[in-house]
Amino acid sequence: MSTPQEFVERALEASASRGCVVLVRSQSIANVRWARNTLTTNGETLATAVSVVALVDVPGGVAAGSVTLNNPGPEGIVDLVRRAERVAVEEGPADDAGDLAAGIEASPDWGDEPTVATSADLSVLAPQIGALFESGRADGIEHFGYAEQSVTTYYLGTSSGVRLRFADPEGRLELTAKSHARSRSTWAGRAARSLAGMDLDAVDREVRQGLAWQANRVDVAPGRHTAVLTPSAVADLMIELYWSSVARDAADGQSVWSQAGGGTRRGETVADPRVHLHSDPLMAGLEAVPFVVTTGSSGSSSVFDNALPVGAVSWIRDGVLENLITTRHTAVETGLPFRPGVENLRLDLAGGTGSLEDVVARTQDGLLVTCLWYNRVVDPQTLLLTGLTRDGVYAVRGGEVVGAVTNFRFNDSPVGVLNRVDDAGSPVATLAREMGDYFNRAAMPPMVVRDFNFSTVSQAS
Repeated sequence: MSTPQEFVERALEASASRGCVVLVRSQSIANVRWARNTLTTNGETLATAVSVVALVDVPGGVAAGSVTLNNPGPEGIVDLVRRAERVAVEEGPADDAGDLAAGIEASPDWGDEPTVATSADLSVLAPQIGALFESGRADGIEHFGYAEQSVTTYYLGTSSGVRLRFADPEGRLELTAKSHARSRSTWAGRAARSLAGMDLDAVDREVRQGLAWQANRVDVAPGRHTAVLTPSAVADLMIELYWSSVARDAADGQSVWSQAGGGTRRGETVADPRVHLHSDPLMAGLEAVPFVVTTGSSGSSSVFDNALPVGAVSWIRDGVLENLITTRHTAVETGLPFRPGVENLRLDLAGGTGSLEDVVARTQDGLLVTCLWYNRVVDPQTLLLTGLTRDGVYAVRGGEVVGAVTNFRFNDSPVGVLNRVDDAGSPVATLAREMGDYFNRAAMPPMVVRDFNFSTVSQAS
């Protein structure tokens, strides 16, 4: 069995074009799933994907062709390179062509084997899962859940001499509880680099509290209400905003950050002046890949940028739009700084303090929203989203939760939300309910947002 480093060197040696990028992703996953207080599945998987980006001289410029092969044998690497070179010729000149990064010091752990997640990483939860089942059966509560520890190890090598490695762990936990003939349902999720720091007992207490609140029903009509958003709900909104912050789209008049008459809104006040939305691959507890890794070019990434450092960046600072996602090419196109995307996101509001419970206690009248689901962009130019609340919306009166209300469809914009913040707590690492499958390094505060648009009643649970 070839090592990732051997795949890289074999592909680079086989390259017959002007340049070559090789990315090996070795991913291991250990997981356990349960339903109705019974373990249903658990397992471990290990997969390796080798991607080759061939850079080929063609009439009119330089072309890039990318091909990926899953779980390859050593004999398939040369053919993979040839296929990538053929794809490049078919694609024609790339508008983002540029020199590959060079002179970057090799990772000191370049020669190490991939980091592997195993069932041992789940052992810390085993006693808690057993206790969860026992208490659930005793109290008439059905628990459904999923816990996963994964590690993706990246190996990036280029014909310009780059040799970089990064091990990227992710832990994830979701718990749903149902009771009273499944007429009540609650959800809670957690995300961290490791399951070792997760407290399933605390998550169970959270969902049980929601079940208890649902014993009392409160009638609330659709409309604009003050919303108390959990960190999970805030994360879903902010991730949508972040993914919509691409400079090329803004410059082309296709996003909420497009300026009337042309250009972008960079430098404008776009949110409450307390807002600071930022990313940093070195952010403690949310560490992410500190260099560009991509197998395809778009408005937000370029294969020619592979291996370039990814740094800390403020997207919105003091309410002002400070940066948008750029490649080297789109930075020149738009006249903006080079700001590659980062795989984490944090929102701070100056003066925000306390937990979700503290924020609820400071709220006189509002609706506490557990999480958002099935979110979709309705209008990119205003970033209007539609989606559903799920697994618990609660009436808050005089700083206390007094009962559950119906679920709603919402129609609102994350940009609008950031302009209508009445209160906020301290950011905590959280799992977005909708976006957690794709982006789970988020630290968000609970927030109180006035005039949140709960447009219609939904039957979602």
